[in-house]
Amino acid sequence: MRPIVLTIAGSDSSGGAGIQADLKTISALGAYGASVLTAITAQNTRGVQSAEDLSVAIVAAQLESVFGDLDVAAVKTGMLSSAAIVEAVADALGRRRPRALVVDPVMISKTGFPLLKDDAVRAVTERLLPLATVVTPNVHEAERLAGVPVRTMGDAFAAARAIRALGASAVLVKGGHLEAAPGQDVLVSAGEERVIEAPWVDTPHTHGTGCTYSAAIATHLAFGHPLADAIVQAKAFLTNALRAGFPVGAGVSPPDPLFGLPQPRVAR
Repeated sequence: MRPIVLTIAGSDSSGGAGIQADLKTISALGAYGASVLTAITAQNTRGVQSAEDLSVAIVAAQLESVFGDLDVAAVKTGMLSSAAIVEAVADALGRRRPRALVVDPVMISKTGFPLLKDDAVRAVTERLLPLATVVTPNVHEAERLAGVPVRTMGDAFAAARAIRALGASAVLVKGGHLEAAPGQDVLVSAGEERVIEAPWVDTPHTHGTGCTYSAAIATHLAFGHPLADAIVQAKAFLTNALRAGFPVGAGVSPPDPLFGLPQPRVAR
């Protein structure tokens, strides 16, 4: 039976990140994807032009609708935008207690557009992290959450420990922006600290990589894999998706989470 994975995130109108990337990833890995939309962005491969939050009432209603009917095996959160939305999501997850929760603390787009308001960072720290099975910040998000610079692997481990001390069960600091060891991630959990490695893929197709990675982790957790195994498998999936990326638009294209599907032939 296919497990159900719920993504709680914003919409990317270009299809490369957010809800769209999550649902592609969840489906590609064999699970059933459900979604709760938090915000709508006017976005393409060149950047985010505009964003608008949905009302807290409709976010809460979506959460009740999904949890009231579907047996959700795992949840991932992405763009939550405002403190009020974070509070609504944390309230619902605190009541429902999904078996696995992956928190991707999305704060800013690759082109610098803010996706999490300043007051929402505290709400994420105080309300959402203590519920998380694993938190997956990139280097910049880890610096913000931990309050320390992250340049080296040692820095990444220190930041992960500091973030875990805020209440999360485990922290995965993604190394895509790590100066000393790009592409190597560090995992800190109870009784374990390790490096998650994969071959570095030199590609311009990186829009939405964090969304794809966290959705893949949540999906592997939904299938019952232990956390470290879920992360290793998710990173291998992301590596293949990066290799399969192809040009979309005039800016930063996304990886291709559907790389495993048969490629259609263009009619002549």
